[in-house]
Order: sequence, then C-alpha cells, then structure tokens
Amino acid sequence: MDFLRDAHNRIIRDLRISLTDRCNFRCFYCLPNGEPPLARKETILTFEEIERIAEIFVSLGVEKIRLTGGEPLLRKNIENLIEKLARLKKDNYELRMTNDDEEKRQPATRYPQSEMQNPTLKDLALTTNGHSFPRRAAALKNAGLDRVTISLDSLRRERFKEITGVDALENVLHSIEAAKNAELTPVKINAVLVRGRNDDEIVDFARFAREKNVKMRFIEFMPLDSGNEWNRKQIVPAKEIRETINAAFPLELKEKSRGADTAWRYRFADGAPGEIGIVAPVTEMFCGACSRIRLTADGQIRTCLFSTDEYNLRDVVRSGASRAEIVEFIRAVVAKKEASHSINNENFAPASRSMSFIGG
Repeated sequence: MDFLRDAHNRIIRDLRISLTDRCNFRCFYCLPNGEPPLARKETILTFEEIERIAEIFVSLGVEKIRLTGGEPLLRKNIENLIEKLARLKKDNYELRMTNDDEEKRQPATRYPQSEMQNPTLKDLALTTNGHSFPRRAAALKNAGLDRVTISLDSLRRERFKEITGVDALENVLHSIEAAKNAELTPVKINAVLVRGRNDDEIVDFARFAREKNVKMRFIEFMPLDSGNEWNRKQIVPAKEIRETINAAFPLELKEKSRGADTAWRYRFADGAPGEIGIVAPVTEMFCGACSRIRLTADGQIRTCLFSTDEYNLRDVVRSGASRAEIVEFIRAVVAKKEASHSINNENFAPASRSMSFIGG
C-alpha cells in the first residue's frame, strides 16, 4: 500500500472528522461568546460525501477515524453515518452479494470493488460533551461505534456550569456509565486544565479515574477560543500535573515511548484500576510524531490543529472530480503538513478558526 505520507516522512493514520460547528455548550476555552455557527446547510458535507472521503482516506492507510464537532450528536441521524463508516472496518469490508442482488454490496455501491484497496480501518470513535449521549449510547454501539471520549472539566456542579455555561454535570456523569453499559470502551474522559479555574481538581480527577475505572486525560489549555483570550499564564504544565497526581497516587509510566499518541500514559503504582493520560501540546509538544489530519464540517482539510491555512476538499469532491483526482489533491495537501505548530514562537498566530469549527 502506498501510504499517505507528509514531507517530514510522517505517515497519516488518524483522521478527525468534524460533523458540525454547532454546540449546545459555551465553554470559555472554546465558544465563550456564543458565536453562531459559520457553516450553513449547503456548505456542510453530506453523509454520502463524508463516507466517500473516509473510504478514500482509509484506502490510503488511515486506521482511525474520530467523529468530532462542535457537538457531533447535534448532527441528525448520526447513527446512519456511523453505520456507513463501520463498513470500512476490515472484518466488514467484503463483497456480500448475489448475482441478482446488487444492494447487498458493502460498502455503498457507489464505490466499485475494483477501486477499493486493502481497507484498514481499525478504530471508529466519537468525542462528545455527553449532554444527550446516555439515551443514544446503545444505538451508537449497535451502529458500529467502537468507543467514546467524553469531556468533563469539573466534578463540581456550580463550577461545571461556570465553565460550560450549562447545568449538565449529571448528564455527563450518566454518559460515562452509559458508555460502559454499551461497551463503548475504553472510556476516555477529557479535562482541559486552566490555572485558577479547575487546577485544584487534579487529584479529584485522578481519584475519579480510579473509582470509575476510566482513562482520565488532562489537556493543557490551548489558544483555540473564539474570544482570543488565551493567556500563557493560564497553562497548567504537564510536569505540574504529573507531580500533583504522583504525590497523592504514585504513578508508573505505561510505555517508554508514546509513539504517535498525543498523551503520555500512566498506571497507578498500587494496581488500582483506571489510567492517567497527559496531553501537553504546549510544554511537551509531540509534533514530530503527529499522524493526524483534520476535516472540518464544511469540508476543509486542516493539516494541523493550529493551522492558519485550510484546503477546500469539499469543492473538489463536488466538482465531479474522479477518485484519482481526489487522491492527488489529498496527497498534495498532506505534503504541506507543518513540521510543528508555533505556539512557543514569538511570531505565533492563532489558528484561523476556534476549536468548535476545527473539530477536536
């Protein structure tokens, strides 16, 4: 297989697809001003377009697809899309048809079998704020979703409301149990740590990971808010997070290298369940091993979370381009993937869009 490789010899294995720029939360580090959606119905990729694009990326070696937003569960009938994408998994990617029953072809018949190349999708995941997740968990699992990551920035009801603008802590906590019950595991919990806002809950979060047997991931505060109020002094560095947890619950590094993963992963030294992950894009940047590419809800390829440039794949697809032409466009864009972000450089310019529009 001719893998999708950038100019720095990094192989692209991970595709993040944003399904919508809408969100029902107003987290201060993302959409503090309640910014209205910028993408309109006619500009948003259809499920059919997403399916076609995903199949091409998988044929080029992408092994993991994560559906993001905004809040992806605000996209109507997302279960239908998940069912389509789940067909790209290796075990499902077969021709099931009789001579007189073309409709049994999988995936959709719009992709002739001769054009499909060694599908390798291994993981189909979803990131959600958990607001409406509990009642949909089983359906998402049945559609083919493998696992879920849930955002949880405070364990305290009033503080959660201050951070997100929504009194929904109980919903999120119920989401974690619903994910477990639906076997959407391992369940990952994301907490963005911000100095003076929730950094006094680090140990509480670690205890929560132990008690609930979840993978707790701490993420450094990044300059991706629509209000452009990010301040470097608000960062809680990875070193501080490790030391704070280690003082209460001694940690052991799970692997000597994190590979292409974004997080350093730790187990509890006393054998307690749960896991700690620390994602430190600012103080311990991991760009050299980055294997990710992003597709926005309106069909723009972003080569880095902090890019100031976007590449319009939507219009290429809608122009009637052939599969070969789409592949050529994707390869040309991936070749432009930056060696690293520039957050720590004096000339750093914020990303061209906030997190809600980029997708996590």
